This record gives sequence, C-alpha cells and structure tokens, in this order.
Amino acid sequence: MNENERGGPSRRALIGWGGAGLALGAAAAGGGVALSDDGPSPASAGSGGAVEFHGPHQAGIATPVQDRLHFAAFDVKTEDRAEFVQLLKDWTAAARLMTAGKPVGEGAYGGLAEAPPDDTGEALGLSPSRLTLTVGFGPSLFERFGLADRRPAALADLPKFPGDNLDKSRTGGDLCVQACADDPQVAVHAIRNLARIGFGKVAVRWSQLGFGKTSSTTPDAQTPRNLMGFKDGTRNIAGTETARLDKHVWVSASDGDAKSAWMTGGSYLVARRIRMNIETWDRSSLQEQEDVFGRDKGEGAPVGKAKEHDAPFLKAMKPDAHVRLAHPDSNNGITILRRGYSFTDGTDGLGRLDAGLFFLAYQRDVREGFIPLQRRLSAHDALNEYIQHVGSAVFAVPPGVRDSHDWWGRTLFSKEA
Repeated sequence: MNENERGGPSRRALIGWGGAGLALGAAAAGGGVALSDDGPSPASAGSGGAVEFHGPHQAGIATPVQDRLHFAAFDVKTEDRAEFVQLLKDWTAAARLMTAGKPVGEGAYGGLAEAPPDDTGEALGLSPSRLTLTVGFGPSLFERFGLADRRPAALADLPKFPGDNLDKSRTGGDLCVQACADDPQVAVHAIRNLARIGFGKVAVRWSQLGFGKTSSTTPDAQTPRNLMGFKDGTRNIAGTETARLDKHVWVSASDGDAKSAWMTGGSYLVARRIRMNIETWDRSSLQEQEDVFGRDKGEGAPVGKAKEHDAPFLKAMKPDAHVRLAHPDSNNGITILRRGYSFTDGTDGLGRLDAGLFFLAYQRDVREGFIPLQRRLSAHDALNEYIQHVGSAVFAVPPGVRDSHDWWGRTLFSKEA
C-alpha cells in the first residue's frame, strides 16, 4: 500500500526523514485506510460485528445500545488551530480502523523495534464488538481557535440545579469521546489509543466506565434495569423511529442561524454522573420504591396498569413520582433520547458504594430538552432523596463522517464546508 492510499506517510518513512520525534503524529496520520461505504449486515452487527462508521449522523446515538461504555472528556492543550485540526483528522482515521476491528496504523507489532507501536495491542484477536465512537465539542472549545462566532445558541451552559453537588474534576471538557462496545476491552482500547495519539495536544480531563445499559434504542428489546432494580427508558426513542429522531434529536438546517449551520445532522449531548444512595434505597420498602418511580418493580407497568408498555395514567401516580414528572405529557412534549449506563467505582471510604447512573441524553436543543426537564425534576422528584448529580458536561455532537475523505469536525473547521 503506498502512502497516498494510507492517507499519509508511514511511521518508518517519517523516522527515516526526521528522526523518532516525528513518529507520534504519524501513528494516526498513517491510519487513513479507506473502508467500504457499504455497512455490515444487521446480522453481523448484532453478533459482535462492525457498525458502519460513515453516515449523515455519528454512530453511537441512535445506534442499538451496546453493553459497555468508556466515556472520556478532554482538555485541549495546543494553541495551534492547524495542529488541532490535524488531530481530528488523525482521530478519524484511527476510529475508522478501530470500529472495523482493525489495528491503528501499522499495528501493535512487527514495526521498527526502536519506536513505540502504532497500536497498543490489547484488542488484538477481538471482534469489533459493535464499537462506536462519537465525538462532541464542549462550550469551552469555542473560546479557542477563533470559534467564538460559531458556537450555537443551543449549546447552552447548564445552570446549577437544586441538589447539584458537582465535582469539578468530573465536570466540563473541551471535547469528548463516547466509546460504546459489547466488549469493555474494545471500548477501553479505543479511548486509550485516541488519548495516545493526542498526547501533547489534548489530555484526559475525566473519564467514566459504564456497564449494564439503562435504556434501549431497539424496538421490542427487553427494557434494561438500573441499579435501583427498575426498568428504565420504556418509551425511549428507537433508532428506527426516524420521525421522532428528526423532531427531537437531529439538528435541522432550519434550526438557529448561520452560527449553527455546521451542526445540521448533529445533536446535543448532556452527560451527568448521578450517584445513587444505594444503602438508603435498599432499606426502603417495596411500596416506597414503587411510589417513587410510579411503576411496579416486577413488570414495570405504570400504576394501575398490567403491562410495561401500557399507556400510563399519570394522575394515578403520586404527584412527585418520577415517571409522572418526566413524562412528555407533563412537560409540553419534551422528549430526549437516553443512552445511559450504570457504574460502580468502588467505595467512598465510608463503606458506601460509589455507584449510580452515568446519564447520557441526546436532543435537538439543550434549552428545549434537558434544561427545562431537569428544572422540573430537581424541584419536585421524589427520587431526589436517593440520588445526587455529582458530574456534568454538555457537548455539541457534529454530524457524521460521510465518507473516507471526511473527518470529525470538518463542517466546523473547514471554510469550504
């Protein structure tokens, strides 16, 4: 394969031209193999195969939810716009390979012994495991690189909500990468390699591992349960509901003004680390637990109904029941696409589990989605007695990478776009 086919010079070539100091940037620049635009069959994607990387929207939003998550927020360290743009191109090239189950660049072994390998190697021999990688840009990024006039109004700073106890070390970020896969090692491998490629240009600000998806985007799939034991996301937007996705998730060309035109086909992501007071919850009666949610714990049926998917009669629930307060009928139709995961990060040093929900929600406009919904919940929800929001971030998730020549963020950074 010649250098043009690979999307850039190889690591060996760069070392030959200018020494080992150039090798790091080449690790990803040499990874731009053009993959077929034909996506995998649904059967292969459902059995650990590859999820198509290219498309009008980024994978990992409406894509069927995988079992594992590694989410990372990054701070940008470089002040050089061209260097940052090159990083986005390098990341795209690496992501294109990893989501296809291929190693980055020249791989984890067999290269020059005196230089670090292009790939860290822990995913060798593993299937793609439906890996998806989704990139987003935080509000603080628009304070750099002359981007102030490109920040969409819909990328609103989240206000402080009642009950918030945010840890600054788990809040914010210039950009994020959401890695979802059915194998946790595949997801961790992806974030690790992107962080390695970005060394010196970006640094991980915080990250979160997740397991046990707490919502589904697949019709007719069994609704998953959160760590409180209740089914979660019964009426979540499905990946096949194109009308609901267009209405509530994808940014339209008619949204906003010229500042946000580059976001057409993208979405806005809110990430919240929600710690559950597990020990208190576990000592609560079953009746209390069901009253808090407004559903029964076994079937997941709304109060007074027999089946999970029966239409809820909201007035039959207590006024502060979570389902009643969060339902679109109680919020002028507000609907978000949820894609959260459970987490357990050891203990807090006082014998209590550091566990809960890593909440991920995609929407067309944060000002009309998460913010008004959370204001209502934080003020009245009975669930607040058992949870606390301890981390928070918001990101603009640009449209998808359309083909082998496209790259993450092109519509924002390329004048031609």
